[in-house]
Amino acid sequence: MKIEQIYTGCLAQGAYYIVSGKEAAIIDPLREVQPYLDRLDEDGVVLKYIFETHFHADFVSGHLDLSKKTGAPIVYGPTAQPSFEAIIAEDNQIFQIGDIKIKVLHTPGHTMESATFLLIDENGKETAIFSGDTLFLGDVGRPDLAQKAANLTQEELAGLLYDSLYTKILPLADDITVYPAHGAGSACGKNMQKETVDTLGNQKKTNYALNQPNKEAFIEAVLDGLTAPPQYFGMNVAMNKGGYESFEEVMDKGMKALEPNEFEAIAEQTGALILDTRSAAEFHKGFIPNAINIGLKGDFAPWVGAMIVDVKHPILLVTDEGTEEEAITRLSRVGFDNVLGYLKGGFAAWKATGKETDEVKRISPETFVNEFSPEAKIIDVRKPTEYAAEHIENAYSRPLNDIAQWAGGISNDEHFYLHCAGGYRSMIAASILNKRGIRNFTEIEGGFGGIKKTEKIPTTDFVCQSKTL
Repeated sequence: MKIEQIYTGCLAQGAYYIVSGKEAAIIDPLREVQPYLDRLDEDGVVLKYIFETHFHADFVSGHLDLSKKTGAPIVYGPTAQPSFEAIIAEDNQIFQIGDIKIKVLHTPGHTMESATFLLIDENGKETAIFSGDTLFLGDVGRPDLAQKAANLTQEELAGLLYDSLYTKILPLADDITVYPAHGAGSACGKNMQKETVDTLGNQKKTNYALNQPNKEAFIEAVLDGLTAPPQYFGMNVAMNKGGYESFEEVMDKGMKALEPNEFEAIAEQTGALILDTRSAAEFHKGFIPNAINIGLKGDFAPWVGAMIVDVKHPILLVTDEGTEEEAITRLSRVGFDNVLGYLKGGFAAWKATGKETDEVKRISPETFVNEFSPEAKIIDVRKPTEYAAEHIENAYSRPLNDIAQWAGGISNDEHFYLHCAGGYRSMIAASILNKRGIRNFTEIEGGFGGIKKTEKIPTTDFVCQSKTL
C-alpha cells in the first residue's frame, strides 16, 4: 500500500493518491489532473474511485476531468446531490481498492454531505482517516458556509459537527493517521497547525475543538473569531456541484499571446480586468493603468478569489515571460476560467510602444523613518490578528480582505502610508486604491517586518497571535 499526500502550498490543500495492488484511489484532486494520470501510468495501476470529501468552496476540484479521462466513478458522502453522475455512498459503506478498504463515515457539520474516509489496511487494521474539512490539525471545519443550502443556522451546523467529531472520529484509535484537506493559511479554518499530517491521538490532546466539556462549549469555541468567508467560495461550490469547462479548454483559451494594441482593444471592448502577476518590486516601477497587482509568487489564487470575487469576470494577464501557463493554471484552481489572453512580451512590450503607464510610490523602511511623525496617517492592511499582536502606534487597521468596504472612506486630500507584513498584500491594496482613483499615499517596502527592524518607529507591545484569536 502507498499513500501520497500531494500538498499545494498556495491553496494550503492536500489531495491524496492511494495505491494497493493494481488499483488506486484519489481523494480531493486538484483541477489539473495530468499529474495524477502520470502517476497512474508510472505505477501501472487503474484508478478505481475518485473520492470527494464534500463540495469544496475554496478550490475547484478535478473530479469531473479525472473521471472523464479514466472512467473512474466519483464518490460522495450521504445526502450529496451533484448534477452529474456519481456514487452517493451510505454511511459506513465500504469500497475495496486492491487489498485495502475505504469506509465512508458521514460527518456533517462543515457541510451536510461531508464525509471522512477511514482507511482499513491489508490486515484489517483501521490505519488512517482522510478527514476533509471535518477535522483539521489544530482546528475543525468552519460551520458557517452551508447555512443557506442546509436551511440551518451556523449554531445548528456546529452542533452537527460536534456530533460527527465526538461520535464518529474521537472513538477511533489514537494511532490512526489524520490526513486533512487543508493546513495553515486556508480560509476554511482559523487555528490550523503548520503540519499537514498527525496522529489522531495527538489531535485529541492538542486540538482545542476536541477538548470542549460539552456541545454548548464546542459551539461557542468553534464560532468564536470566525471572519466572513471569501465571497468567491459560493461560486466554487456551484462549479464543484454543477460542473465546469475542461481544464484543457480553459488553458487553450487563456494561452493567447496578444500584441499590445490587440491587448488594449480587447480590454476596452470587454471590460476585462487587467491582472498583473509580477512581483511588487517590479509592478510599482511601472504598470498598465488600472491594472491590479497580485503576485504569482505568493498566495496568488486565494487572493485573486478574495479580491476579484466574480469567477466569470474576463481577465487579461500581464506576466513575467514564461509564467503564463502557471498563472492560468492557478487561476483555474479557484474557478477563474475566463482568461482572454496575455500580453505578449510582458510589460516591456507595452512600454516599448510608448503607451501610457502608471506607478506606485514605494519607499524603504529607512526612508519611512526619516519621513515619520506621530501625526502621520498609517494604514495597516494585515489581518486583525496580526494587527492585534503588534502594530505601529496609532496606525489604522484596514484588512486587505475588507478593502471593498473601507476604500470608499479614504480621501485623496490627506496623505497616508500603506503597509502589510512584507509588501505583498500592501501592493495589492495599492493597485486597487490606485484603480479607484486614490493616489495620495506611499507604500512601504518590506512592510511591518522591515519597519520593525529599524527599531526607530514606536510600536505596541507584542502579544502572541494565538492569544488574539
